[in-house]
Amino acid sequence: MSGHSKWATIHRKKGLIDAQRGKIFQKLAKEIMVATKGGSPDPNENASLRLAVDKAKAANMPKENIENAIKKASGSADDTNYEQVRYEGYGPNGVAFMVDCLTDNRNRTAPMVRNCFTKSGGNLGTDGSVSYMFNRKGSIIIQDAYEEDKMLEVSLDAGAEDFEHVEDTFVISTDQESFTKVRDALENAGVKEFLECSLTYVPTMEVEITDEETKERVYKLIENLEDLDDVQDVYYNLKEE
Repeated sequence: MSGHSKWATIHRKKGLIDAQRGKIFQKLAKEIMVATKGGSPDPNENASLRLAVDKAKAANMPKENIENAIKKASGSADDTNYEQVRYEGYGPNGVAFMVDCLTDNRNRTAPMVRNCFTKSGGNLGTDGSVSYMFNRKGSIIIQDAYEEDKMLEVSLDAGAEDFEHVEDTFVISTDQESFTKVRDALENAGVKEFLECSLTYVPTMEVEITDEETKERVYKLIENLEDLDDVQDVYYNLKEE
């Protein structure tokens, strides 16, 4: 689940996402379970859970799967404790990466993430070595089936920073504080389905790569990281067209 939410990224990865839908649902379920254990099992009373559920719905995760994850985390049978861990590093051509994980064993996760970087010709860095290059932002994508002027007005009135018509979608960006307000305003305005609805990290500066072979190495690193069970989100500053 790439955290760098450009439509180009989503479009490029659509076939991969379809092929790996089961694995993605497992990761989303883990995120829902962690959020449930951290507060109320009611998304309306637990902001973290609401965010995780919205993210799962945007990925077309079945309602039954979402409810089962909440029930499992609410029961006493599941005693697995996951820890949130972030790894930072550089890939080919100096592309900066942040890799967010949920793991019950750091000693398993760290070598696996490090191996992905090493195989790509990159390397892991220290905490904070690349995170200063990213800002926390809200990313909302909906189909352009809704009236554009209305969606634009609703989004901006609720505090959105940017609104774009990209291909057959509306892409809305917010700051971290306005994300929930914009999402709720769109729902109140009649939006029933989000293609994406999440808080993400957006790079403040991007690395442009013109060499296709090098670019493919970066994409391969992204895919290898996302294929790891413990990895939840991958953020990077590759400039994509």
